[in-house]
Amino acid sequence: MSVKVFDTKEVQDLLKAATNVASQDGNARAKQIVQRLLSDLFRAIDELDITPDEIWAGVHYFNKLGQDGEAALLAAGLGLEKYLDIRMDAEDREADIHGGTPRTIEGPLYVAGAPVRDGVSKIDVNPDAQAGPLVIRGTVTGPDGKPVEGALVECWHANSKGFYSHFDPTGAQSEFNLRGAVNTGADGKYEFRTLMPVGYGCPPQGATQQLLDTLARHGNRPAHVHFFVTSGQHRKLTTQINIEGDPLIWDDFAYATREDLIPHVVAKTGGAALGMKTDAYQEIEFNIELTPLVQGKDNQIVHRPRVSAAA
Repeated sequence: MSVKVFDTKEVQDLLKAATNVASQDGNARAKQIVQRLLSDLFRAIDELDITPDEIWAGVHYFNKLGQDGEAALLAAGLGLEKYLDIRMDAEDREADIHGGTPRTIEGPLYVAGAPVRDGVSKIDVNPDAQAGPLVIRGTVTGPDGKPVEGALVECWHANSKGFYSHFDPTGAQSEFNLRGAVNTGADGKYEFRTLMPVGYGCPPQGATQQLLDTLARHGNRPAHVHFFVTSGQHRKLTTQINIEGDPLIWDDFAYATREDLIPHVVAKTGGAALGMKTDAYQEIEFNIELTPLVQGKDNQIVHRPRVSAAA
């Protein structure tokens, strides 16, 4: 179909009416965004000759996406969350903010309310025969290289089956298994005693994997560990590390891998004295450098719906 109608008065009047831009009522910013997105969609229908069948298949897909609760997962899988990081990196360069531990995506599986310990937290609540013991430790410093006292380091990751507590479809994990938080002392140090995670794949029957299949893409992530790090004197850091040696490190469907976020994994002994499941364990040293506030404010706080629970 070669007909183009986007630039006609009828369609332009329809856009104005649908977004109610002439009215002083309502949210002006919401109107601006909806008008732009709806305009881009109408224009794409014209330019790509998108058929009614394709439109209604898309509407049905969004219904399924909502029913599956996978909108945030799809945002990661289509690179939307990575794109936001790219923009924030560019904003930092423009503001002459350099250094610091690289940010990367939060993902959809954070749960607020994990127990907070001082300095050290053992977070493997449930036994996991397939996972070996792991210690993740490091020092939180500021841009001056000095340790940051009172930083809150939050950590969360999957078990050996690739499932996160609170989202585990098998129901096998206790609340806050493999999730924890520590306050750093004067030395800026933190430590999590846990189990080695593995990567995960999108639910095979879910809406995200359905679209990825259509695009001939896989929906798998390498083994990784998420972090939030907050301090009243520095900007919040949202990041994650990949587990060295995972074959999907540079083929992550969520595009979260960054060169400086693949710390070495070192074999250690002495785990029994640390309360680990075996004396032999693996250790990751992940030192974290925070960046300064911008004109006294933390411009890294992202407001988005998150799950919370009471420990």
